[in-house]
Amino acid sequence: MEFVRTLRRHYPLRKVHLTGGEPLARPDVVDLVGRLAREGADDLALTTNGQRLAAMAGDLRRAGLGRINISLDSLDPETYRRLTRGGDLAPVIAGIEAARQAGFDPIKLNMVVLRGVNDHEVTAVARWGLERGCQVRLLELMPIGVARPHFDEWFLSTAEVRERLAAHFDLQPVAGAAGGSSRNFMARGEKAGSIVGFISPCSDSFCSGCRRLRLTAEGRLLGCLAQPDSVDIRAALHAAGPERDALLSAAVETALALKRAGRRFAAQGPMIAVGG
Repeated sequence: MEFVRTLRRHYPLRKVHLTGGEPLARPDVVDLVGRLAREGADDLALTTNGQRLAAMAGDLRRAGLGRINISLDSLDPETYRRLTRGGDLAPVIAGIEAARQAGFDPIKLNMVVLRGVNDHEVTAVARWGLERGCQVRLLELMPIGVARPHFDEWFLSTAEVRERLAAHFDLQPVAGAAGGSSRNFMARGEKAGSIVGFISPCSDSFCSGCRRLRLTAEGRLLGCLAQPDSVDIRAALHAAGPERDALLSAAVETALALKRAGRRFAAQGPMIAVGG
């Protein structure tokens, strides 16, 4: 909370996004959302695997959460179980419906497309999401963590995914916000507001406009998911007054300077440890 307050004092902080691991596993997550909402962030969002969402969607919305991203890598229960190492698809579907009923808008469904694993479901997932008024975002695999040994086998470029979808949807480009990671398209002829987004960290890098920072549960500040370097801000958080502001501001500048150039992925740890 102190970190968010400091950034709001010294930087044009607009977005605060809770990721994981799994943020809904945190016992006080609804209270945390409420406190962040009272800090006045323009865009307060959360990414979840959806397993606990059905019971919590209403409370999160009432606490001030503005929008929600839900991982949905497959509509097939067996494929979903394999990809999530034992996850159950049914609670995710129930969570998406609960989020709709709670009034979240937009709801973004994130699918990491893997060749030979779930790529045959791309059209089905897109249509399923759009029919329910959700935005659907199709992500390229990154060669990080457990995906690294399988990257050459599983990687499917955005260009190929778009080509497949073009046979089923009339996708027209939508102007994106500066620094955004998703290239968005309107699916004409579908339900009003039907958006399909493509996140392409390997084939179409969005690094040049990125100003995102990630704060881990261990108190490390990351400038980039693709790089192993980080800044430890625990000492700064324990300081007081002007000293804390100065230390945190210096840490932010250092982390921003660590952002990667080009498309080299050097991070070794699992994505789950850094909110990926």
